[in-house]
Amino acid sequence: MLPLALTLFMAYFFRDPDRSVPEGEGIFVSPADGKVIVLQTVKENQFINEEMLQVSIFMSPLNVHVNRAPCDGVVGNVVHTSGKFLSAFKPEASLQNENIAMTMNTKYGTILVKQIAGFLARRAVCRVSRGGTLRKGDRYGVIKFSSRVDIFLPLSTVPMVKLGDMVAAGETVLGRIQQ
Repeated sequence: MLPLALTLFMAYFFRDPDRSVPEGEGIFVSPADGKVIVLQTVKENQFINEEMLQVSIFMSPLNVHVNRAPCDGVVGNVVHTSGKFLSAFKPEASLQNENIAMTMNTKYGTILVKQIAGFLARRAVCRVSRGGTLRKGDRYGVIKFSSRVDIFLPLSTVPMVKLGDMVAAGETVLGRIQQ
């Protein structure tokens, strides 16, 4: 009975449902399913070195863990950083945990998406490389078990979510560029 239960859980965990990606210019969709745990303006010092809007999404083991492109763009850097495996909802997880950071060059400027491993998640997979082209909503990677995704958007982005909101990868609009 236990092998069947484990098989069913794994099939549920690794599901990859189709999503309805919103149309329109100037919008950023969520790269991950989960709960918004950070929504703040920060100085992103590691890759872009600018003030940006940070949105962090915590993915529980019950969320879909396939990650999707937040907008159209060309992949810049893809950098794997070894680190700790703190609980992904902790603030220090963003800087100290193992992660894969991907920059995207977009018509709105450069953005950053970080796949961050958590306490249970020991492996993130990014399936794109420098120079690759992504369309809004395209699948680009996966993180195994509970984890976190941080996205850093241009400061001109008006948030369309608030702390505690549940978001769906490729469907939920995180923000819009202020026109």
